[in-house]
Amino acid sequence: MTNASPSSSNEPSRRRPASIASDEEAIAAATRLAGELAHGASERDRDRVLPWEELEEFTASGLWGITVPRAYGGPGLSNRTLAQVIAIIGAADGSLSQIPQNHYYALEVLRVGGSDEQKRFFYGRVLAGERFGNALAEVGQRDFTRRTRLVSDEGGAFVEGRKFYCTGALYAHWIPTLAVAIEDGLETSYLVFIPRNAPGVTITDDWDGFGQRVTGSGSVQLEHVQVKPEWIVPFKASFDRPTTIGPQAQLMHAAIDLGIGQGAYREMLRFIRERSRPWIDAKVERAVDDPLTLYGVGEVKVRLRAAQALLARAAALVDTAQCDMTEQTVAAASVAVAEAKILSTKAGLLAGSKLFELSGTSSTLSEDNLDQYWRNVRTHTLHDPVRWKYQAIGNYYLSGKLPPRHGAI
Repeated sequence: MTNASPSSSNEPSRRRPASIASDEEAIAAATRLAGELAHGASERDRDRVLPWEELEEFTASGLWGITVPRAYGGPGLSNRTLAQVIAIIGAADGSLSQIPQNHYYALEVLRVGGSDEQKRFFYGRVLAGERFGNALAEVGQRDFTRRTRLVSDEGGAFVEGRKFYCTGALYAHWIPTLAVAIEDGLETSYLVFIPRNAPGVTITDDWDGFGQRVTGSGSVQLEHVQVKPEWIVPFKASFDRPTTIGPQAQLMHAAIDLGIGQGAYREMLRFIRERSRPWIDAKVERAVDDPLTLYGVGEVKVRLRAAQALLARAAALVDTAQCDMTEQTVAAASVAVAEAKILSTKAGLLAGSKLFELSGTSSTLSEDNLDQYWRNVRTHTLHDPVRWKYQAIGNYYLSGKLPPRHGAI
């Protein structure tokens, strides 16, 4: 593992991104970029080569700014386009599709709860080519209580704590950090945007999961890091009322899983066509004519197609809810996204597994590294267990109970 504090030789640069003005331009840019990112994806995963150059190209494409609202200089593209872009990139490289997820998440937190001045500043930084990471989660506790504190004294405001699962922080210019302050004897939470090179910030590349290996999802240590008031954005207040922060976050997770599954499916087709052999009882010469192989290929395609359809439907409902955030519109979006997440999880895992089952023993050779798809989708689908999504969906349709307001449903 490497220490990635600001003294590291790898630092994010600031290239002015290309301008994207429409959904069609975004999809075209993502498709072109995915073709480039696919080259070397296996080697990056196998050898754990951090994708600095690839991320710079990703940022320069303009895709990191597609959700910036038009009122603040961005194209304000739809969530359907956002989900499509993430899935397209995910089919090429699962890690690279996950890295910007919390960047877009921070943009939505700003849209919902930031002041006009905060939006102008941070949206402007994104349009200038800067990236957001995250420092939200913590480990070492059985509950979800945050120990990272936002404290104030005569010297100003400071953040103190340690975070993990900090996807994207390693590559970011800013690290949006979830911190808790005590106000009038009560806890309230804020998303504090902290510059990566602020004194007291140490980013450590200590993520060692077997999948999503180059997402930079390691640790962030914050030692009495001074922050400006204008970097502090209300967080809890954005969940005290119905907002689209949660469903949009989950939509992106579903898109990542779908994209990785689509990548596994494409690789499966290629392998079967080029290298697989039919089973002897099939009494055919080519694997592509094996009837049970055809059945399996069709099964995976149908699952992926269904997940894609549910993802598009959910994205449309998130778009609707963003325009009119009410109890009912946000609940409908959350439930639709939960449905899509369940199916994208199952379809992605099926694709990653059937890749081997239908391709045969030779597909397990380490030189091909085809297990990257299963490892990536298995790792990423552990975000926010789908067993609880079934429960929320059942409650909604049977009893009319609205899903909880948090970023995991």
